[in-house]
Amino acid sequence: MDRQTTTRPFARACTTARLRDYLPPMVSLLDIIGPVMVGPSSSHTAGACRIGLFARGMLGSTPEKALVELHGSFARTGVGHGTDRAIAGGLLGYQPDDERLRGAVDDAAKQGVVVTFENTKLRGEHHPNTTRLTLEKGGKKVTVIGSSLGAGRIMITEIDGYPVEISGSFPVLVIVAQDKPGMINAVTGALAAEEVNISTMRVSRRQKGGDAIHIYELDAPASAAALEHVRELPAVKHARAIDRVS
Repeated sequence: MDRQTTTRPFARACTTARLRDYLPPMVSLLDIIGPVMVGPSSSHTAGACRIGLFARGMLGSTPEKALVELHGSFARTGVGHGTDRAIAGGLLGYQPDDERLRGAVDDAAKQGVVVTFENTKLRGEHHPNTTRLTLEKGGKKVTVIGSSLGAGRIMITEIDGYPVEISGSFPVLVIVAQDKPGMINAVTGALAAEEVNISTMRVSRRQKGGDAIHIYELDAPASAAALEHVRELPAVKHARAIDRVS
């Protein structure tokens, strides 16, 4: 009796451990069926479109000119998977499930948007599905590096040379401001005054005392009043509110 009492729990524990070794890793339904999209590939089309949408949001409107540099798998197989059409569609404001994506390159040309595609090898370590977008309009210019991680998910990793981590899953406020004491408190205070709740935040800089980039992921899009309040802060050079793209 004593032997049974002591060995059965041990046997159950061993069985559970063995089962755990053979069970596949947990995956979400999104990983299995993918996002709602125009195909053929969630990473090469849906994700690519969302990177284009984010870059468009950073510029503030449809660009007049865009240089699209494709890295890794995007460069090797992107055209066959519709990556060029997906990015062009994102730059025009098309969503990943918009049927117009199939003709987005032609649509861009009809609208007078000059989109140039080039294959490149970006310096440093990057996900295989990565692109660098340089957009211009009316004297404004923005450069965005983003990666498509699969199942339509993306990660923006660089904006105008500043390292960032933006998933696009939240509305985001991107601010460039002078690196000085009290700036984070001033920005968060301005947002709090307009009842904007912050989900996550990150601040990075190139050098002490220079400019810093502030990334605030929000629970809801920043209102026009909140954005204006932030822009009125003396040390803020520019601020851009971008809706969620994922």
